Amino acid sequence: MTEKLSDEARGPLLDPLLKTGWALTDGRDALTKTFEFDNFVEAFGWMTRAAIWAEKWNHHPEWSNVYKTVTVVLSTHDVDGLSALDAKLARKMDSLAA
Repeated sequence: MTEKLSDEARGPLLDPLLKTGWALTDGRDALTKTFEFDNFVEAFGWMTRAAIWAEKWNHHPEWSNVYKTVTVVLSTHDVDGLSALDAKLARKMDSLAA
């Protein structure tokens, strides 16, 4: 079962993500990041690759796409906040965008 991140786990899991452009979301326990690509096809391709991992891990992002920009919000609804799954998917999204 997925658990909400403890205070002790937050630093080691979230600090590296905050250094790569992820930010804590105002008003809720979530992470957000905006990815920008060269064009719509690259943005949509990245979303497709990320979606395959999200489906594999049964952990789906909140996201929106406008042309070459994708804005992502990650939170685990089952625990009403951040879990290790959010950090895992954020790391995967960063690696797919590299």
